[in-house]
Amino acid sequence: MTQSASTDPKDQLVDHLPALRAFALSLTREGASADDLVQDTIVKAWTNMDKFQAGTNLRAWLFTILRNTFYSARRKTKREVSDTDGIHAARQATRPEHDGRLAMRDFREAFRQLPDEQREALILVGASGFSYEEAAEMTGVAIGTVKSRANRGRRKLAELMHMEDGEELDMTDQATLAVMAANQPTTSR
Repeated sequence: MTQSASTDPKDQLVDHLPALRAFALSLTREGASADDLVQDTIVKAWTNMDKFQAGTNLRAWLFTILRNTFYSARRKTKREVSDTDGIHAARQATRPEHDGRLAMRDFREAFRQLPDEQREALILVGASGFSYEEAAEMTGVAIGTVKSRANRGRRKLAELMHMEDGEELDMTDQATLAVMAANQPTTSR
């Protein structure tokens, strides 16, 4: 270890850079990250030099700062999600309320245009969550009839709302989504 003639620890920081970089490389395994870590360490040491106790080991103090900085950054990145394409951020976005109100208005208008039997089947097996068997028992018709009415109702709603095949209804209301869902329970709850 080469020591400067000066007793001011700030003047000695440069002497420790090669050892700090080697230690940073052993932790990060990547040159640019190691350089950033050493820079962060020097900045922290410089701004906290008043906390360094004269007469103690400056290199050990710097290595402790570097190590703590490295592990703090690692803990932080473990909690973060890498999202370079913005996929996760897009999922977190909140839709404007007016879009939901417009979609709900369109849905209600289309739903009103369905025949009574189709509306009834969609409400029972979709929005209310009854099985096809339960809906058939309640309405006094065959299970196949309830399934047919629900499927025809869904197709007609999609048509009235100008939806493409496989297109999802863009709403957050769970009852409305349940009415449009093609997969309904076929057994009793």
